[in-house]
Amino acid sequence: MIYGDYQHFGIGQAVYDLAEQAMGIVEPVFATIRQNRASNQLRVLAALQAAEISESYFGGTTGYGYDDLGRDRIESAYASAFGAEAALVRIQISSGTQALALCLFGLLRPGDELLSATGTPYDSLLETIGVIDSDSADSGSLRDFGVGYRQVELTSAGQPDPDAIRQAINEKTRVVLIQKSRGYSLRQSLLASDIAAIVQTVRSAGSRAIVLVDNCYGEFVETREPCMVGADLCAGSLIKNPGGGLCPSGGYIVGRADLVRKVAARLSAPGLDSHVGPSLGLNRLIAQGFYLAPHIVAESLKGAVFASAFFRLAGFHTYPAPDAARGDIVQSIELRSPESLIAFCQAVQAAAPVDSFVSPEPWTMPGYQDPVIMAAGTFIQGASIELSADGPMREPYPAYLQGGLCFENVQLACMMAIERIGGGTA
Repeated sequence: MIYGDYQHFGIGQAVYDLAEQAMGIVEPVFATIRQNRASNQLRVLAALQAAEISESYFGGTTGYGYDDLGRDRIESAYASAFGAEAALVRIQISSGTQALALCLFGLLRPGDELLSATGTPYDSLLETIGVIDSDSADSGSLRDFGVGYRQVELTSAGQPDPDAIRQAINEKTRVVLIQKSRGYSLRQSLLASDIAAIVQTVRSAGSRAIVLVDNCYGEFVETREPCMVGADLCAGSLIKNPGGGLCPSGGYIVGRADLVRKVAARLSAPGLDSHVGPSLGLNRLIAQGFYLAPHIVAESLKGAVFASAFFRLAGFHTYPAPDAARGDIVQSIELRSPESLIAFCQAVQAAAPVDSFVSPEPWTMPGYQDPVIMAAGTFIQGASIELSADGPMREPYPAYLQGGLCFENVQLACMMAIERIGGGTA
């Protein structure tokens, strides 16, 4: 780094020196990230080549979207890269929560039970399940349709509990949900090996339950994806990791072909399945974003690792540690006070390429249990593969930092945050 380049952004010598110290700590971790990136990049490239993607497929379709060859070839590439039989990749899916809701409503029937093997799911999924009441009665949650729900808590160390999962499974258990990322908690994200162990636990219990993985924030962080280690289905958002920062919207579901077909029928209608759904001229962005995804995810991971080391040097608790194994791109920083959390998010916003002049404040956001502050100076609204930060206004006031299309922007945001909050820089 060159100090003069950072003075323009109000970075003092002490913060600059702290960042230089952090860079010395993280370089060995960066080497591992580069190695994983190479493996993932080659796998995605091979998948795109095997699908015979052509420039002529980028025009897209309108209306019903029948015979959209570009869409179908992209789905073939997704299935291959994720180690799955089939894929549904659609611009009509606008969020990870919607992708997961499609899976749940497509697979579960009245009298079935959903079992979460990783404790409480992410806040935005709770109303879908019916764990918490919606603003209106009979909102159409799984509970309203007679689907039961139970959850198995994680161990005190934040790990899945195989014995408890095995004991919780019964004849009504139709879907076992695994959340790979941490959500608004300080637990570790799951690794592919953890998912494999849960799958083995479910199967050893003699259950034919469908293992569904919420893969949001986890794609291309490791070199193995959930379906490669036995999961039946996984889902996520194209404005997170697999969209590579280019997709303007969209979501995906990959897994067993029969299950993907059921989910597709939920998105369209029984009988229509995956045959409808126009790509609206967005096939190029979806395919190109997918191609770039391993590289962009690696940039985000480098930013997360740097943030962990940098804020630890400044005297804050960070999860995970800089050298810890990671299953997602999220870095949590325990900021200890509402004022520090607000200052952190405002600094991230000020460091953004878009809307840097905006100052975020906490607000009551639909689907969340506490007021939330969100910083997202992104080219695409809500794109958490781009640099963003958010956190619920509750103790210990953790900030969740994720994304970053380029490492240098994440690094700058961290430095600007310490300038505003203070820390071990005196």
